[in-house]
Amino acid sequence: MIFPRRAFAALCALLLWSTQAAAQSPTYQLEQVVELSRHGVRPPTPGNRKEIEAATQRPWPVWSTRDGELTGHGYAAVVNKGRWEGEHYRQLGLLTGGCPQPQDIYVRASPLQRTRATAEALVDGAFPGCGVPVHHVMGEADPLFQTDAFAATATDPAQQRAAVEAKAGDLAARQRALQPAVKALKQAVCLSDAHCALFDQPWQIRQSKSGHAYIAGLSVMASMAETLRLAWSENLPLSQIAWGHITRSAQITAILPLLSANYDLSNDVLYSAQRRGSILLNAMLKAAESHNAAPNARWLLLVAHDTNIAMVRTLMGFSWTLPGYARGNIPPGGSLVFERWRDNASGQRFLRVYFQAQSLDDLRRLQPIDAAHPLLREEWRQAGCRVTPVGTLCPLESAVHTLSRQIDRQAVTPVSYALP
Repeated sequence: MIFPRRAFAALCALLLWSTQAAAQSPTYQLEQVVELSRHGVRPPTPGNRKEIEAATQRPWPVWSTRDGELTGHGYAAVVNKGRWEGEHYRQLGLLTGGCPQPQDIYVRASPLQRTRATAEALVDGAFPGCGVPVHHVMGEADPLFQTDAFAATATDPAQQRAAVEAKAGDLAARQRALQPAVKALKQAVCLSDAHCALFDQPWQIRQSKSGHAYIAGLSVMASMAETLRLAWSENLPLSQIAWGHITRSAQITAILPLLSANYDLSNDVLYSAQRRGSILLNAMLKAAESHNAAPNARWLLLVAHDTNIAMVRTLMGFSWTLPGYARGNIPPGGSLVFERWRDNASGQRFLRVYFQAQSLDDLRRLQPIDAAHPLLREEWRQAGCRVTPVGTLCPLESAVHTLSRQIDRQAVTPVSYALP
């Protein structure tokens, strides 16, 4: 075929433009991941069991593991997540094949059994057979996670109560607004009104002997909702989930607003988050921002509790609503992730921030994560961020500045990663 001269010239111009456009199109390289994960599925903690059984005047089901500890089902679900993450980060070039080198990953877990076992499940999934070490402090309290146990990060009881009162506002109005969730929970767990007087009592702000402010009434209902959500995720027989009264995940979704409301008036109170979450957010941002920040690993994996994630996200001003969950919900195995990316053409660096978790039903059936069953995810953004094929990327310096504005520098103490 012979092209007319003008058509040939136009074709050449188009090819030249396409080549120049491709050359100018930014390509991004993932350089760093900092991940804060919640532990996997567990039974109610001993304290939770005591309060929910007292409030309903009936024993709740006993699980296959001791109260508060990671279950076998929970371990398997987290292995699924770890397997997907390992494959994902290899595809993105953050990790290489085979077992990792020390500079590839550093794992630190809260010292409780459920968090240490969750960390082991994550690395078993990402690096099977490699024996990646999980670091944790000796004893029961880590200054990075159990911040209420240390003077430098403890809250003042009077200030905490005042902060909760200010945020609660009209507590009776909050209670009225949540009546659909309250009624759904009551129908699921109560034998009769006589056995569940708590559901009809007005909510009140109270303080424990240690000075912790909480909402009497709401906090127990939140524990019930969380226990039922965990039972669903554990794949307990339907007869053991609210005595057969909950048979669909939508019924779990309907009671989860009670958890959101309890977060709002506890770990999501700014004063409490500033005192107890500043050290953790500061450590995460330092690791995401710098090439040489301790512990100098491409993937810093921190495994802790929903309370830790709640306080960090409060300081960040970041909330999310994943499909099938209530606002701000933190499912078992869910994680808050910071990724540092580099524009290979300009050298500019960006921060990508998101929260991710599996759905209620995917956790229940131990669904492997793949293209057909992706992790649910919501990204953080501010003005100046760009939507790219690798996600929402925000200029690193301005993102770190915004995310660190609420940090209480007086509550930030040095973090040592030199653990056993």
